[in-house]
Amino acid sequence: MPLLDHFHPPLRLRRHWESFHSAWAEAIALQLNQNLLPPDYVAEVHVKLGSRVEIDVGTFEEGGQPSEDVGGGVAIWAPPKPTLEAPLTFSQPDLFEVQVLDESEGPRVVAAIELISPANKDRASHRRMFSVKCGSYLQQNISVLIVDVVTERSGNLHAELLELLEVKAQTQCQAGNDLYAASYRTVTSSDPLRLQAWVEPLAVGESLPKLPLWIAADLSMPIDLEETYRAACQARRIT
Repeated sequence: MPLLDHFHPPLRLRRHWESFHSAWAEAIALQLNQNLLPPDYVAEVHVKLGSRVEIDVGTFEEGGQPSEDVGGGVAIWAPPKPTLEAPLTFSQPDLFEVQVLDESEGPRVVAAIELISPANKDRASHRRMFSVKCGSYLQQNISVLIVDVVTERSGNLHAELLELLEVKAQTQCQAGNDLYAASYRTVTSSDPLRLQAWVEPLAVGESLPKLPLWIAADLSMPIDLEETYRAACQARRIT
């Protein structure tokens, strides 16, 4: 079925995009586990809507206040005032990720599929954070597949990832197309390390492509985005 716009009316008024993204991630994991992955591999879904987690250190302290009677004449050292103190705002953007694990020596993450959310694109710091995450995966020889169907935010995370990796390349998706699917892997058999990418532009009303997901140097799985998208739409009764 053709790609729909999940972020604007009329569909946005009838279905939550978060629910659909979760269904799509589950459909991709199901396709991998039932039809594609060898026995020693498994796909898992990780979904988390951005939130801030605060830890109260006091809850880990026994007795609350330190005792004034330290015994044995041991002095309590008081650190000097900090030379810098400033407020920080840490955010955790949404996560819709399918990880492929190799359980033969592990489990060990060998591939990750990322479904982009609006929060991944809504500000420069979030875009940078996402690019660094993907770049870190690639540095560890973990292949990455990115799918961006977010129509309510501009920004091309594929282009930002290439900029972070200092890769100069012209692709169709760098010419103002903010919807795309891209698969990446690093090749270690040559010096220096090389990046390989398969990039397909997406458009509302058009069908979705099939892209490779590399789980080993000589083994890739064909991720059928069209089939999994259709399954997710059926699961959420989207026609």
